Amino acid sequence: MMRETGDCQIAKTLNILNKYRLMRKDSNWSLSLKYLFRTALKYRRLLPRKKCKAFGAKNINSGCLINNIYVINLKRQPSRWKEICLELQQILDISGSKLTNLTERYNAIDAKDFLTTPTKNSELDPNYTLEDQLFVEPQPLAMPTQLDLCSQIKMSRPEIAVAYSHIELWKRIAFGENEYTLILEDDIWIKPGFTRELNKAWEEIWKIQESKFDIFYLSFEEVKNGAPKTFLSDKIFRPVRGLWNLSGYVISKEGAKKLLKLLPCTGPVDLWINHKFKFLNVLATHKSLINQRPDLVSTNSYSILPTLTKIGAITSEKAALFNKVPTEVPIFAFGSKDSGLTSLAMALSMLGYTCCSDMETLPATELENLKAGKNTFNAYVNISILKGNIKYLLKSFPNAKIIYTLSENELMEESFIRSIEYIDMNNFVILNSTEPNKWKVICQLLRIAPPDSTFPNLIEKGSRNFKINLNTNYQIVGLEKLKHDSSPWVLDINRQSREFDVIFENNRLTESHYIKKENFTTFNKNLWIPRNDTFTDNLALFREENVKLDDSQGLILKVKKTNVGVREYSAGAITSNFKYLYGRFEAVLKASNVPGVITGFFLHRDSPRQEIDVEVAGKNTNCLLVNVFYNPGDEGAKFDYGYRGTPIYIDLGFDASKSFHKYAIEWDESEIRWFVDDNLVHRRTEWNPTPIPHLPMSLHLNIWPCRSKELAGTLPNRALPTTSTFKSVIINAKQL
Repeated sequence: MMRETGDCQIAKTLNILNKYRLMRKDSNWSLSLKYLFRTALKYRRLLPRKKCKAFGAKNINSGCLINNIYVINLKRQPSRWKEICLELQQILDISGSKLTNLTERYNAIDAKDFLTTPTKNSELDPNYTLEDQLFVEPQPLAMPTQLDLCSQIKMSRPEIAVAYSHIELWKRIAFGENEYTLILEDDIWIKPGFTRELNKAWEEIWKIQESKFDIFYLSFEEVKNGAPKTFLSDKIFRPVRGLWNLSGYVISKEGAKKLLKLLPCTGPVDLWINHKFKFLNVLATHKSLINQRPDLVSTNSYSILPTLTKIGAITSEKAALFNKVPTEVPIFAFGSKDSGLTSLAMALSMLGYTCCSDMETLPATELENLKAGKNTFNAYVNISILKGNIKYLLKSFPNAKIIYTLSENELMEESFIRSIEYIDMNNFVILNSTEPNKWKVICQLLRIAPPDSTFPNLIEKGSRNFKINLNTNYQIVGLEKLKHDSSPWVLDINRQSREFDVIFENNRLTESHYIKKENFTTFNKNLWIPRNDTFTDNLALFREENVKLDDSQGLILKVKKTNVGVREYSAGAITSNFKYLYGRFEAVLKASNVPGVITGFFLHRDSPRQEIDVEVAGKNTNCLLVNVFYNPGDEGAKFDYGYRGTPIYIDLGFDASKSFHKYAIEWDESEIRWFVDDNLVHRRTEWNPTPIPHLPMSLHLNIWPCRSKELAGTLPNRALPTTSTFKSVIINAKQL
């Protein structure tokens, strides 16, 4: 009786924790909850083992049984394999043997082993669409445009690796001897009541089935509004679609053969397989019997999230932040000309390093700090003045990492060779420009996992000269620095008082630019596109009907109270059809004065996310909000962290909602300058406090109700509708 009571108590604890996981699936578990969950699992393993009649070795003459179990486990995560074995040994098969006797470990394909992102082949197509996603999980309240539905989404590397791991197992099963096999991913736990529920379900299957099933889901998460299904019995249903996760399922030999014939897998494997249910005999238990562990961090990366955010299906107030702090610091990197130093600097930034790079010398205070063993940055790449001072750098930083880059067929510089004797070879690598897996070389040195992006390939900047920015040629009426994102690409300027505010020579504003003046007398569809999407902090969906032209005023963008499904408001926005790299962007505008509403004129891009803002918040139209978002990487790098950027409020000295004023952004390779009515009001140089965005961006004009009351104020519905008006826009920039 005591054992039974203990069993029930532990099961109750685990079920409560599981319900909490489902309620708070977007939140991180606290250490105490993780400890409680692991403790409950530990004590459950002290209870008597239970027999499941669905499992048995192939030589047992007991009809249809699950003869084999495969666990998909990364080689670099042996602890997860151990945990799975502890779970499985608590269950006995029909003969009384532990399930671990039927279990094999499958060495999962590791995304970190891909030298390049795999392309379409006979087994996998990494490109899918929002339409594919909405087939599995409709968003009836969202109204995406046809362009949204058909635009390509590229799978992440972890998603590709997961798909290949399942496909390889299907091959084994299709050409193996076992009739039924259970496939498990290594981040699962078996729920209380598993043996009882599966015994009943397995018995019912053979009462109701006229033919063998292909797939039997034991672990799944139904779509938000429930999967369309047909109940075949109290314990079994047949899904039409709408089951996420492939972390625990039984597959028949015939089912594996069918899946192989249905390849290529288009998109994430759990999404693709839903599209193939109509060709398969798919069953599922009435509730999930196996769940993903809430105390483990998923190694997957979900490519669909940015697209779901745009259509308003995700409304989290803030994105996840990159919070890894590099431990192997500082780094000093040198090399020959055109050997990839600029690309290396960007790669280190992608690993979370604050990286000072491509400079002839350093400000005097920075040199003095390095001599004293104090570093503002945790990586210095291609700093010419440091090349001949390695001996002294290592005296100040004995554990520093040294990287030397070499072009093809080039030899190491003689001056550097003379410094080799001072370097610990365990802290040193040579990175050749022809090296096929550069991530592996530097990440092994730094003992850090590579990111889910290809190694950057940038144009070399060379050793740049600079002048100190004394900030003496303009005065700011008032300036308030707001809270910054806690990401590694925001320099902690408050850590110590150090002078590092430089302006590089030879910026790109002198190049020939595309010049366009837009007076909005007509809507130029070649230049602009109305928005029909949203983003996380936006309480509205952008809609084309909220974009109007007025002969006397110009472009009018409106916010109004309109229930459009996933949002209770609609708003207006337009975006340039082209992207621009450096230049001057100016707009003559009059902002809304309704609290909670923001008027925006800004440059923006994703993958990686970078942004330069001019915004006016309706709660205080006497202030200008200027902001920069920076994430590192080359085109396509999936770094889109940051939800507040590095904002600063500037006192305008007038009310921006009362009359039209000119606002301008000047952006070059080393500096951003903001102007109001042609007066310079603020400037940012490199690492003050972020790097300067370096990739092409689109130009945006919008008005939107903000989720953050702290930033924009409380939105009074009675004050709606409200508008912002743009009289003209001038673009003087390099068009791409």
